[in-house]
Amino acid sequence: MVTPLGVLDDGVLLVQDATIVWVGPADDVPSAWSGHVPPREADPLMVLPGLVDVHCHGGGGASFPDALDVEQAWVGAREHLAHGTTSLVASLVTAPPEVLLERTAVLAELADAGELAGIHLEGPFLSADRCGAQNPADMQRGSAQLVARVAAVARGHLVTMTIAPEVPGVADGASSAGEGEPDDVVAALVAAGALPSVGHTDATCEQVEAAVARARRLLSTDAAARSSRATATHLFNGMRPWHHRDPGPIAACLAAAARGELVVELVADGTHLADGTVRSVFDLVGADSIALVTDAMAAAGMPDGDYRLGPMAVRVADGVARILTQDAQGRPQAGAIAGGVAHLMDVVRAVVAAGVPLVEAVRAASTTPARLLGRADVGALEAGRRADVVVTDAGLRVLRVTRAGQTLVG
Repeated sequence: MVTPLGVLDDGVLLVQDATIVWVGPADDVPSAWSGHVPPREADPLMVLPGLVDVHCHGGGGASFPDALDVEQAWVGAREHLAHGTTSLVASLVTAPPEVLLERTAVLAELADAGELAGIHLEGPFLSADRCGAQNPADMQRGSAQLVARVAAVARGHLVTMTIAPEVPGVADGASSAGEGEPDDVVAALVAAGALPSVGHTDATCEQVEAAVARARRLLSTDAAARSSRATATHLFNGMRPWHHRDPGPIAACLAAAARGELVVELVADGTHLADGTVRSVFDLVGADSIALVTDAMAAAGMPDGDYRLGPMAVRVADGVARILTQDAQGRPQAGAIAGGVAHLMDVVRAVVAAGVPLVEAVRAASTTPARLLGRADVGALEAGRRADVVVTDAGLRVLRVTRAGQTLVG
């Protein structure tokens, strides 16, 4: 049983209605409940908290950026729930403003119903030079007004937005705000109850440092903020590479995370990052400053084939999703990596296989992202939290999923 304090070799978890009421060693179960404890399983099982994914574009064949109604979006949410992610933030990609507003409205309905933990916008205030799998034609300068419009449609469910600090109007206090309105995107996000997230950026180290400092000042003085820390969207991916004479955003993000001022996302699925990179980041900044994410798209849980990610065509081959482009002769060819195809439990398993201790991997996939969302009721096996529980075999393969005390799988 994986708790925030360590691994209980012979643990018991007691649930009453939708709440965890006790967690501890089998020998210490309170007498009032001792008669209900079943015998120890013959085969070793692992009990983990329900996982929390704060960056996911879909799964099960459904794409959140392309979902026209709640039913389509629910397919993607259900895919990840069935594999142990009991709190899921649905992510959109860069698109024209009206499309973003329409898709946000759909996802807000699912969040109202409690099936999503929030909404994340990956864009549109990003660097075309670091567009990755996103459409550079839809990227634009920062607009505090657009942030406010999206936040209004999201009805309190906008939890984070990926931004490039060097884009005008994003972090410089220079957008065309009206009297008394937030003066850039960072300020508008904080005012809307959302966290700025540095990503898809070609910024200098100093530009990122300034943006992170500005976000932290605003978040720290806002009593309603979900967290006092901004984030970095899938660190390393979609960023200017780190060079010793040009450290860029990566160095700034790692330093801020090491100081406890930023949380960095890692798509540690075995494709986006090398094992050594994953181990190094855990050693440098610790699990309390890391949120493991999937960045999953529609192909998560699906076979290889052709899919969509917003306006972009994607081909999945050998379990890797890439943008489908054309060569000079008009023949299809694979381009940039276009998100992930893993579930968050797959990421946890890959991180443990890379050499990160189990407790740290689980914390980065549950407790740390829950804190980002301002959720003290999920993200750990602790008394008083919602009974979100995942049972796996010894190889961390999901056998049973319980959310709010209701067993949904297994």
